[in-house]
Amino acid sequence: MTTIRNIFQEFAPEYIERFGDNMLPEHRKVIKAITECKTIDSGLTIYQCTECDKFHHVYRSCGNRHCPNCQYHKSIEWLDRQIERQLPGHHFMITFTVPEEIRMFIRSNQREAYNAMFKASSEAIKKLVPNEKYVGGDIPGFFGVLHTWGRQMPYHPHIHYIAAGGAYSTQDGQWHASRIDFFLPVHALSQIYRAKFRDLMLNAGLFDKIPAQVWQIAWNVNIQAVNTAEQSIRYLAPYVFKVAISDHRIIKVEGRQVTISYKKPKSARARQLTLDVMEFMRRFLQHVLPSGFMKIRYYGFMSPNSSVSLDHIRGLIELQNAFAIQTPEPKSETKKIKTLYCPDCGGKLKYLDSILPFMMRPSMLPGTG
Repeated sequence: MTTIRNIFQEFAPEYIERFGDNMLPEHRKVIKAITECKTIDSGLTIYQCTECDKFHHVYRSCGNRHCPNCQYHKSIEWLDRQIERQLPGHHFMITFTVPEEIRMFIRSNQREAYNAMFKASSEAIKKLVPNEKYVGGDIPGFFGVLHTWGRQMPYHPHIHYIAAGGAYSTQDGQWHASRIDFFLPVHALSQIYRAKFRDLMLNAGLFDKIPAQVWQIAWNVNIQAVNTAEQSIRYLAPYVFKVAISDHRIIKVEGRQVTISYKKPKSARARQLTLDVMEFMRRFLQHVLPSGFMKIRYYGFMSPNSSVSLDHIRGLIELQNAFAIQTPEPKSETKKIKTLYCPDCGGKLKYLDSILPFMMRPSMLPGTG
């Protein structure tokens, strides 16, 4: 099976030669990580067989968050943690997008624009929640995940939030539940979101770089009611650590053409798209995030800095519902430590040491002489 790493190993030198003068440092770093993942350049993990005493050297993963080989277990661990933290009762998935006309500006100013998307959208939610017509409490609880791609890897930045169906009130110390089928008005959210983003761009000195028509277009906000947080968390989990495309979607590489599979929204029929290899790599790399950027953010009583604990909120919800609503038991995959076996005698392998790339010297490898 052809993998993303295979494609980058073969064609990255050409890509760098053609576009290197204009490449972002993060793109070079990701290319290096993907091409070196699970090779000697990423270091070794050393094991020894408990039966025959033979040493075995396993290449280490690069650990880069944009590498398709390195994110599965992180996704499972995050899923476990979020399901354990979820509150009883109804929830909502809230999605904030931006008009197509502003996407190129955002791609050219990612750190400032992504931060502004988070700040503007989260403040829009917090502004409307205290209104008695909607919720009434002043401390909501929600978290968001930045997602930048579509099924054919176009650049389409948007934020998915999962919000508990209610808010805590510091006035009366009670839980104020929202309606099961309604959280906040999307039209008002859209207007506040757009206005706050505009103000942030003015303060950042970037306003003049944005097409004027952007401020006359409605910024789409969608809210979907969900029975429990778990189904939304499971939907979001792949996006938290997933990259723009996975190896299993690569159908073939012939010459300089990469054919991938995809499905249109609300369709189960598999389709195919063929791209020039340079265009495939360009689409992949445009979703690389700025170094150190946090793509998952927690707000209100879900924030680590909240003055109100999740356990307190959980207790209020359960008490309000006479304990008729209980938090579902976690159903995510159980984390297991994979046992490795000797390919020669079948004995169990025990971990000895890890050697990082900068430490590599032949004399450090047991069993090499």
